[in-house]
Amino acid sequence: MEIKNLELIKTLRHELHQHPELSNEEEWTKQHVMNFLASQTKLTLVDKGKWFYAIYHAGENRKNIAFRADFDALPIDETINLPYASQFPGVSHKCGHDGHTASLCGLALEVDQKGAKENVYFLFQHAEEIGEGAAECVTMLDEHGIDEIYAYHNMSDMEENAVYIIDGTAHFASKGMIITLEGEPAHASQPENGKNPAYAFAQIINSIGTFSAPENNKGDVVCTVIHVNIGEKAFGIAASKGELLLTLRALYENELQILQQNIKQLAERLAKAYGLKLMISYNDMFPETVNHKESSDKIRTVCMKKKIPLVEMKNAFKASEDFGHYVKKTKGAIFYIGNGIEYPQIHTKEYDFNDHILETSVEMFKGLLE
Repeated sequence: MEIKNLELIKTLRHELHQHPELSNEEEWTKQHVMNFLASQTKLTLVDKGKWFYAIYHAGENRKNIAFRADFDALPIDETINLPYASQFPGVSHKCGHDGHTASLCGLALEVDQKGAKENVYFLFQHAEEIGEGAAECVTMLDEHGIDEIYAYHNMSDMEENAVYIIDGTAHFASKGMIITLEGEPAHASQPENGKNPAYAFAQIINSIGTFSAPENNKGDVVCTVIHVNIGEKAFGIAASKGELLLTLRALYENELQILQQNIKQLAERLAKAYGLKLMISYNDMFPETVNHKESSDKIRTVCMKKKIPLVEMKNAFKASEDFGHYVKKTKGAIFYIGNGIEYPQIHTKEYDFNDHILETSVEMFKGLLE
């Protein structure tokens, strides 16, 4: 990678870090990246509102290859002392999406200056953290007949600048489930006169172990209690309304649906038995992310040719990634670049994207084009 280009994207990364924006609020971020590409390249820019993409046209009858970067931040305070620290209290880039975006801009600079044999689509995506961005951006794949799509994520507890890859499922499917039950209030001394949802919630929570037990599922299934709120803080009133938040995860998407259905049916039975009104809604829905072996093998080949250390992963990440929407539509894969074995974990206050992996990420993308 050209040194000048590397310095440009390091500066860009720091600028993005200073101006973090939450999912679906990334107006400054999107415009700043578009301005960077407009001033530094001759690529065609396509503005899609919350997101955009750039295009390098190699010519007719060429393959169409896409690369994805996400650019939203997290609702976490910046507490470490950085010269480019977040300027916005309560919001910071604690997942490294500023680095992902800088990397893709680095690829754009290199391709614009040196050319490529294929048509290249540089996709800059919003709202990855809540699972909404890719679901909207995926339309681009059909519109332009994308043959392959790639992305990477930085990860800690991995050797610095080593590439990690896995065939098949790379990230669990997941979704947030919100169960609301409403009954009738009563004086705490006469609970029989009301309808209390607490007992129904208790039975739902107690059922989790059975529904997610290994003997009842082909792959790993996880159901996590996130939040429970039942009744009021008044000792004279029996609880009459409550809310339970669960996160459902599964290695296989069909088993996520089974888990969801089991909990839903139990909630319906209990609501009927206790005379309660039931409402169920869902948030943060992520599909399973499944790497295509042909694409994973190309990542392996690039590592071999460029002498980049390669590690074969044995297990998928239980954390989700909305990149799964893309690889349901076309061939592709997501790989991982290590921040360092003892590097601070993503989604923690101590974390900042490791600039030392920027060049590796760009070289990996370039290799996939070659």
